[in-house]
Amino acid sequence: MMGWSPTGGGTDRAVTVTVASMAGLLADLEARLVRGEGFSVATLNLDHVVKLSRDPAFRAAYLAQSHVTADGNPIVWLSRLAGQQVELVPGSDLIGPVFALAARLGLPVAFLGSTAETLDRAKEVVEADYPGLRVVATLAPPMGFDPEGAAADAMIEDLGRSGARICLVALGAPKQERFAARAAPRLPGTGFLSIGASLDFVAGHQRRAPRWVRRIAAEWLWRMLSDPARLGRRYLDCLIVLPGLTRRALCRRLTRGG
Repeated sequence: MMGWSPTGGGTDRAVTVTVASMAGLLADLEARLVRGEGFSVATLNLDHVVKLSRDPAFRAAYLAQSHVTADGNPIVWLSRLAGQQVELVPGSDLIGPVFALAARLGLPVAFLGSTAETLDRAKEVVEADYPGLRVVATLAPPMGFDPEGAAADAMIEDLGRSGARICLVALGAPKQERFAARAAPRLPGTGFLSIGASLDFVAGHQRRAPRWVRRIAAEWLWRMLSDPARLGRRYLDCLIVLPGLTRRALCRRLTRGG
């Protein structure tokens, strides 16, 4: 699925949303896992769009992903304005169905990122909530973790020895996508999902916005108000790029005659 790119560039080297729906994504992931194949899933939001314009290594890692979802209502709205119909598929909503899929297929899972305390608690929660699910590795990286350094290579080896078929990578952008892009070719039978703070939500160490806030597309505001010192500048940068992205999406629609 090739469509409008919020990152610009030619269609051959542009980051685009490649996932039209949650159902379609889950069906494709299951088919790959049954065949013994891997995958790498990135979840595109406006913060990522800003980072992609500034970080060539991040852009290269995104282009290496097998699937890119629309993680954020602005990406959904801009894609639709450009004539590409996609659903909202946030990483935080994706992990539950993936846990259920892994439990049903009897596939072992690994967690990588965050802290040892968070990973251990998340393991307890998901193994209780999804009978039959086995979390076979919980890997917390050291401070200053380089997703392309020696510590990353050691973790890739640990993942291979664990036998995990699905790895949830919770390093935050751009480290998680860069790690997944490095690990996926070396572990071709393993699926990687870059999921940000989702394991912190599972462990109860961070609180996600209430469902009603998500329904009115205000989760970004909830998050910013919960940590304005850290997130205020991030969301300001996102607001700054919105007018240009809107113009680009509208031009794409007009040139396609849609």
